Amino acid sequence: MSDDELPKISKPKRGAKPSGKPTLKTIAQMTGFAVTTISRALNNAPELAQETRDRVQKIAAEIGYLPDRAALRLKTGRTNVIALVLEPDEQIYGFGTSIVSGLTEALRGTAYHLVIMPLFRNVQPMEPVRHIVRNRMADGVIFSKAESFDERIRFLIDNDFPFVSHGRSRWPEAHPSVDFDNEAYAYGATLRLAAKGCRRISTVLPDSALTYTDHLKAGIARAAQEAGIAYEFAADVNLGSASDAIRNYVIKRSKRPDGPDGWVCASEVSALAVISGIGEAGLTVGGNAHVVTKQSTQMFAQFQTGAETVVEDFTESGRNLGALLLRRIAGETGDLRALAQPVFTWAD
Repeated sequence: MSDDELPKISKPKRGAKPSGKPTLKTIAQMTGFAVTTISRALNNAPELAQETRDRVQKIAAEIGYLPDRAALRLKTGRTNVIALVLEPDEQIYGFGTSIVSGLTEALRGTAYHLVIMPLFRNVQPMEPVRHIVRNRMADGVIFSKAESFDERIRFLIDNDFPFVSHGRSRWPEAHPSVDFDNEAYAYGATLRLAAKGCRRISTVLPDSALTYTDHLKAGIARAAQEAGIAYEFAADVNLGSASDAIRNYVIKRSKRPDGPDGWVCASEVSALAVISGIGEAGLTVGGNAHVVTKQSTQMFAQFQTGAETVVEDFTESGRNLGALLLRRIAGETGDLRALAQPVFTWAD
């Protein structure tokens, strides 16, 4: 125990009831520790004994102590806040919940708190990021749906503000990112469909501005060419389209003589629409039509769709996002990127 951890005999005994808003001084009076020790214990300083940290944090929780964010920012320039920008539709099938779950695991035991900044409809994606940076509302920011030349990434790089994107970009500067290898997924999924006897592959792509759209296209095209089969990309609909629109497109396209008999799906939601359309067109998934889709929850399997799945673990993505952002905030500037690889576990 260091000198400043030693209890100060002149302080009131622990258990003295605080009056007014609890402060660091309140906890110091209750524990007999110096204010500097209290501050370090609340920030999980590794040089302090675990017993000291546990004791201080327990008392802080009991009396309802909350740090003064404004004072902390004035004193240190830090907020101890990490902001996650999340769109309402990213809650579909638990994307947002899984990311948050992984992030909170990564932040557990640190001084950082997670704040979710909603990106409302009809608001430009740049707005919440600009607001966070200009008002110094957080020490770092995380966002998803990275575009090939994403203006958020450009802005954050230019302002030297810590961030990690879920998805990559094509800016020449390397930047912190977490992604799933969608090209490898699409390549493996297409080869699987070819092995099942499919002669024409199709997919409903994400918005054309998103980087992983090009990754999916490249993987499908490469595998189809190697297998000697035809491929196409759905016209008039994308992953942002309503499920009914995707379903109706699949019905019409599947009824044509040259319709696809194999589908690569980039999300569970689009897969359900595709599978429904295939059925309405008079085809059978697993019989004269086949589907491979990414799966991020166990819910999809309960539908017993006949599709084959490849897991994309968003909880692990959240862990990586948090871990990389903490390293970036700490000053690291090396290769802060994580690229998850698909694992193919076909039934036969």
